[in-house]
Amino acid sequence: MPRDVERRRRVHRTDWMALLSGVLFVVLGILVVTREITDWLVLWGVMVLGLAFAGLVAIIARGLRRK
Repeated sequence: MPRDVERRRRVHRTDWMALLSGVLFVVLGILVVTREITDWLVLWGVMVLGLAFAGLVAIIARGLRRK
C-alpha cells in the first residue's frame, strides 16, 4: 500500500565522465571482440581521444551546472 507521506525527491546529477567512459569502453570492447579494430595503436588513439572528449563534456557540464 502506498503511503501518503510527502517526501522531497532527491535529484541525482548525471556523472558525465563515468557515463561516457563506460560507453566508450563497452564500444571498444565490442570492436576488439568482433575484430573490427586489429591495430592496437588505433585502439589506444581512439581510447585517449574518447576519454579526452568525456573529460571535456564533464568539465562543460559542471560549469553549466554552477551557473
